[in-house]
Amino acid sequence: MTTVALAVTDGMLHFELSLAYEVFGSAPVGVGVPWYDVRVCGVDSVRVGRFRLESDQGLDGLREADTVIVPGWADTDVEPPAELVGAVRAAHEAGARVASLCTGAFVLAAAGLLDGRCATTHWAHTGALAARYPRVEVDPDVLYVDNGSVLTSAGKAAAMDLCLHLVRLDHGSSVANAVARRLVVPPHRAGGQAQFVAAPVPTRDDHPLAALLPWAVERLDQPLTVEDLARRAGMSSRHLGRHFRAVTGTTPLQWLLTQRIRRAQELLETTDDVVDAIAAATGMGTATTLRRHFNRTVGVPPDTYRRTFRSAPGSNRPAVE
Repeated sequence: MTTVALAVTDGMLHFELSLAYEVFGSAPVGVGVPWYDVRVCGVDSVRVGRFRLESDQGLDGLREADTVIVPGWADTDVEPPAELVGAVRAAHEAGARVASLCTGAFVLAAAGLLDGRCATTHWAHTGALAARYPRVEVDPDVLYVDNGSVLTSAGKAAAMDLCLHLVRLDHGSSVANAVARRLVVPPHRAGGQAQFVAAPVPTRDDHPLAALLPWAVERLDQPLTVEDLARRAGMSSRHLGRHFRAVTGTTPLQWLLTQRIRRAQELLETTDDVVDAIAAATGMGTATTLRRHFNRTVGVPPDTYRRTFRSAPGSNRPAVE
């Protein structure tokens, strides 16, 4: 069982803390994998916004965790406590994966974990983070950044995206989707998606993308192009691109690629299909193309991903090479 430690002190934001506890603290019904052992590590009784929180153990408990979550830090003009900073640094040195939510990035930066790395935080605080810690490469536009053992997220809802990303890394796409369904949130938004978009989802049934997006998802096996999408939506490719950027924060082609990779993950986890068949089913054309895009997006080849996540909940079938 993977241990997740929530690092808490006075001055933390309760939303991100509660969100992380919801994701890692309760296994979705019917998911037959060992779930997380969640511990709240802090100094005695902690004041979190209007709430009082009792810690399970002290900050030294972070060293024993597999993953450490640092929630948002309320007052970014104030340096985080040295005890918290030191405990987070020690946990990382002991081998823990450390993830910050929202302005928790200021704690990671103070601990030196972001030096020379790309990182993000809530868009309203990216300038302050970059000014205070010039050795950090701050990206103000993305939802989250995964550096392997150190991860950072933007604010509020983006913290959920990062938490689901961690579940996906640990247990695969199917389990992460089950968690998302329990929490009634979108199952996946890529980390590189823009933090702020004019309208994150089509708000009207007559919006040009309201019917187009599900239409495209049902046809991922076809070699769809931007021109195909624009023709279906009855607009120019340039106009379509503006709508996509406003609604999804990304381009039509990048959105299509993300959907194809998601479908490939699901097929790798839940079927015995060979990689060539999955490439065809996801519109990638060839196994070589699928492997290239999959490896670049997910970080591992399709065969490795399948071996890692092939034992889907309730399935005892062996991995297919």
